[in-house]
Amino acid sequence: MIWPKGVLPADLNGKLDFGNHALSISHRDKNGVVEVHEKLVDVFAVQSGEATLVVGGEVVGPRTTGPGEIQGDSIKGGVSKKVAAGDVIHITAGVPHQFFLDQGKQITYFVVKVAAQ
Repeated sequence: MIWPKGVLPADLNGKLDFGNHALSISHRDKNGVVEVHEKLVDVFAVQSGEATLVVGGEVVGPRTTGPGEIQGDSIKGGVSKKVAAGDVIHITAGVPHQFFLDQGKQITYFVVKVAAQ
């Protein structure tokens, strides 16, 4: 599977699931929601743009959105990190994370979701 210049081919919609891992491209032009993947590791490669990523801490207002998937209202006690094009990010399974974007900014990143061991 080749994605020329990191762009998902038009005939493929969403993410590609290979069983023990999945691939997708995410684009944000507004703040994300808090996410926790209990059994999946996230690896992000930022292709363009910039954001603040909050990781760790405790999910405020957690709700289950699917098997092993939790979203929430905010993160209490997380660590904020500025991320930008060229950065590679590894988020361990079970760790809360959320993107924040400044007004008028955007971010596009390649996502690899891998089954945690």
